[in-house]
Amino acid sequence: MTEPTADLALRRFGQTELLVTPLCLGCAPLASMPEVFYPVPEEQAFAVLRSFFDSPLNFLDTAAAYGDGESERRIGVVLRERGGLPAGAVLATKADRDLRTGDFSGEQTQRSIERSLRLLGVEQLDVVYLHDPEHAATTFEDLLAPSGAVDVLHRYKQSGVIGAVGLAGGPVDLMLRYVETGAFDALITHNRFTLLNRAAAPLIEQAWQRGMAVVNAAPYGGGILAKGPDASGKYAYREAAPEYVARVRRIDAICQEHHVPIAAAALQFSLRDPRITSTIVGMTQPERIAQTLDLARHPIPEQLWAQLDAAGFDTEDV
Repeated sequence: MTEPTADLALRRFGQTELLVTPLCLGCAPLASMPEVFYPVPEEQAFAVLRSFFDSPLNFLDTAAAYGDGESERRIGVVLRERGGLPAGAVLATKADRDLRTGDFSGEQTQRSIERSLRLLGVEQLDVVYLHDPEHAATTFEDLLAPSGAVDVLHRYKQSGVIGAVGLAGGPVDLMLRYVETGAFDALITHNRFTLLNRAAAPLIEQAWQRGMAVVNAAPYGGGILAKGPDASGKYAYREAAPEYVARVRRIDAICQEHHVPIAAAALQFSLRDPRITSTIVGMTQPERIAQTLDLARHPIPEQLWAQLDAAGFDTEDV
């Protein structure tokens, strides 16, 4: 990795000793999941990962569920090429339920972690999140019970295999319940803190007040804030509501007045919030690394932010 520039200065990951760049490579699309994203050939995914490791970025994020292990496997191939995780790089993955049965027991969590270690070809994982508990057949109470999923994650942390235990999911009210247990070092929220939707604002505040690392994923809402409504009509993995499309047109017009790409405004909306440790952006072409860094550095006049706020945003969960 090259040395981070000033605008990519490393940030402490909550109360851990980990230091991460404010931009994080999201590796979900690298699994090639056409039902959610679009096909990504293996060699293309490898090229993205090589570009990442040659960039100033040091933080990448994946999950056991992405392609049912395919994202982790592809990362593992490139890590082995490089002789392991490069010094200073921070690798996060997520423990997942059984995708067929919904089981998220302690035993399933152990199986998920052990498979991740094997596929990635590593002996330790910097961060492991409890992933999408809202989709599990296992209840909130059972996930937090002795020998349950969260307990197993902490046992791995105590043994030194895991550096930090995180929570990653969607519904704000449910995520708040988990955060309030005090069981987690980090939080990922997605699609709920963007120029269009700020439903996660109270969740982010609560996590930040507790000293957790806060990671904001999908600052483009899945594409509409990166490409505009004419190129992408989706928000949070489904067709955007008409009022969202209309609002994106207003946002895009405001950005054009200031000669600012809408993608730069969408990305920097997340990057400029001091409560957010890092922002996850999925990338599927190697050149996207440099392009995203350019968006992160694009000059934006202060008055643009007030105009974007005035354009309106949703506070209802998606």
